[in-house]
Amino acid sequence: MSIAICDAGGHLLQFCRMDGAFVGSADIAMRKANTSAMFNAPSGVLGELVRKKALTGFELSNDGLMLFGGGLPIRIDGELIGAIGVSGGSAEQDVDVATEALEVLQ
Repeated sequence: MSIAICDAGGHLLQFCRMDGAFVGSADIAMRKANTSAMFNAPSGVLGELVRKKALTGFELSNDGLMLFGGGLPIRIDGELIGAIGVSGGSAEQDVDVATEALEVLQ
């Protein structure tokens, strides 16, 4: 599994790739975090809106968007301060790990 944390501007602050995690999970985790920070929304929710055609063309709006579950905004008192992105499991597992991490951070 790979885990990335970025600030509200999408700049990488922390990154960890576990032994055995597939190499591509690193880039995916960073992109999930960046996507969540850029739009102050979970990456999977944005992806679902694209799939339902509620945000047609959204995936083309910015380079590097990752619209799979596992990216979550980090907020303090309702204010966006950053985001976390997790990759390496199923989308559900990635969301579970990101959610657990947020609970620890807050």
